[in-house]
Amino acid sequence: MLNPSRRTKNRFCRTAPILLLLAAAGCNMPVASTPTPDLFSTLQASTPLTAFTPELLETQTPLPTDFALPTLTPTAFPTGGIPSPSPADGLTGHIVFTCQVFKVQAQNQICIMNADGSGYRRLTTDDTRQHFYPSLSPDGASVLYSAFYETNNFEIFEMRLSDGSVTRITNSSVVETAPELSPDGTTIVYSRYNPNTEKYQIILAERNGANPGNIPGASGWDPTWSPDGRQVLFASDARGTTQLYAARVDGRELRTITNLPAIRGRSDWSPDGNSIVTYSGPAWNRELYILNADGSNARQLTPGGGNSQGPSFSPDGKWVAFTAYFDNYGDDHGCELYVIRVDGTDLRRLTNNDYCDYQPRWGP
Repeated sequence: MLNPSRRTKNRFCRTAPILLLLAAAGCNMPVASTPTPDLFSTLQASTPLTAFTPELLETQTPLPTDFALPTLTPTAFPTGGIPSPSPADGLTGHIVFTCQVFKVQAQNQICIMNADGSGYRRLTTDDTRQHFYPSLSPDGASVLYSAFYETNNFEIFEMRLSDGSVTRITNSSVVETAPELSPDGTTIVYSRYNPNTEKYQIILAERNGANPGNIPGASGWDPTWSPDGRQVLFASDARGTTQLYAARVDGRELRTITNLPAIRGRSDWSPDGNSIVTYSGPAWNRELYILNADGSNARQLTPGGGNSQGPSFSPDGKWVAFTAYFDNYGDDHGCELYVIRVDGTDLRRLTNNDYCDYQPRWGP
């Protein structure tokens, strides 16, 4: 199989040949009101890709010219092994994630567990299709995810946790991934990739998939909501190297957030809106970084040597869940789920399987 740390485990691989391979093989802040019909009309009108160019960025908010790479000090690796969580850690809510139970990417499934690692169970039941990019709804009642539909076509689905019923949300005949519901539960954001044009868009739609349209000027992947529902954070290589960008849902205030080497994509916004967590680095040497929401004060969060990836904040903002290889470094099937406090202390291991668990998203 493809090495899960060398391929893009936390964002969709971006070439048509890989698409063919895949086919074969709570936040306490006030939330914004429901987007108005005028906004959805604007988004629909811009659905033909609005070019995301340096010229467009320069008319928005460019990265400050004195924005330099920070000096990063990694936390110390715990001695005596990585412990499991204890009740004293106060881990609450649920974590949904991609579980590679068959050790084959084309058969990835969606799993869920309690935030302390207990109650691990598989949600999806089709052994023959790939499922990935899960996220929990703001009320914790359902899971959104992307799944293989046909060659070069991944669609978005929603599963109700109460009865396991599944609803298909999108019907686009392209590749749609990384869905997330807005904090008020009314609007879905996701990434759309067209294998024929090799172009990306960040799409907003009503929760049932109606009235989809791209955020003007936003070309990228792995979108995630700000806690007030007014902005979207996403990854893009529009200016060469991949970095994180943010924009309001109508495309205004488009700006560069990060200046880190080898950004991959998957990121998250803290519940108080003050911090962002992401990951960066070359294959097998990736680390989590936490930074202010404007991109300043970036510092390494995870201990070195774990190939850490795909972070997600806890609903209370005190912890970050992520994928890493601390206990199985170099093993293609060795990625497990861990949590760490936002100050870099109290690293905990959640899973212990002979297959990869990755792309965690923490919710109620």
